[in-house]
Amino acid sequence: MSSASPSATRTSTASPPADQPAASFPQPSRRRRLRRRVVASWQLYLLAAPALIFFLIFNYVPMYGVQIAFKDFIASKGIAGSPWTGFENFERFFGSFYFWRLLKNTLVLSVYQMLLFPLPIILALALNELKSRFFKRFTQTLTYAPHFVSTVVVVGMLFAFLDPNTGLLNHLLGLVGLDPIQFMQDPAWFRHLYVWSGVWQSLGWSTIIYLAALAGVNPELHQAAEVDGANRLQRIRHVNIPAIMPTVVILFILDFGSFMSVGFEKVLLMTNTLNAETADVIQTFVYETGLIQGQYSYAAAVGLFDSVINIILLITVNQLARKFSENSLW
Repeated sequence: MSSASPSATRTSTASPPADQPAASFPQPSRRRRLRRRVVASWQLYLLAAPALIFFLIFNYVPMYGVQIAFKDFIASKGIAGSPWTGFENFERFFGSFYFWRLLKNTLVLSVYQMLLFPLPIILALALNELKSRFFKRFTQTLTYAPHFVSTVVVVGMLFAFLDPNTGLLNHLLGLVGLDPIQFMQDPAWFRHLYVWSGVWQSLGWSTIIYLAALAGVNPELHQAAEVDGANRLQRIRHVNIPAIMPTVVILFILDFGSFMSVGFEKVLLMTNTLNAETADVIQTFVYETGLIQGQYSYAAAVGLFDSVINIILLITVNQLARKFSENSLW
């Protein structure tokens, strides 16, 4: 009677069946892999830490207080101890006689500003075509400078230049036989003064990112277009504009994210009892109701309504941009 050899026995026991998977080394856990990536790139996380901490403290932690929009906030009881009122503050705002005026003024100012969105693009394309380096730098400096003027100074300049008695513009109107105009008191002039003074202040600064995008355009594309017989306008249309279009779309989406949030400080400084008909917007109403009148819950409800509209517009425009241009924030 023959017996199997020890080596054959070891070989037969060591080899797994054909349908049994081979043994694999244990994979590191997800937490361990994340820890390794953080340790490997700790310098980048350290660099981003101040911005993350800033947004955490000033943007996310205050979201706890949003609940006072649904409460009758009493300072002595605190946020947690104040009684719930549901949507009473929102119903009060939607049913108020000034709701439609506030909404109309805010939308008109926002749409007015969005219609002028292409101006920095046009200026950047024009500056990019200048051949004289001196004139180009001089123009850039001249258009950038107003950005560093504070909003208070800009409004003060408006009052000084447009004063009906001592203003420079009204003096010029008097020289041609026209009567002085109450620019800062006339409701019909408020929107034009607000928007165009903002354009003067921010136009040059807004062109920087477009000039940076134009600087990255491959010169060989222009050379090929010139060989094909394209003139300057055709090269701008078919080379420069498509090159900066992703940047344009991203900035357009970001602008829509603050569509309902017009410049609060500037509106507040320019508003008076005579032009309030067109100057009152949601942002200034929140300030007056919350901080001046002490109606914190009501002001929080109005501010939350404004923020929700901004979020809806941001998501909608982002989805449309991703669908039609393949460029979006997410």
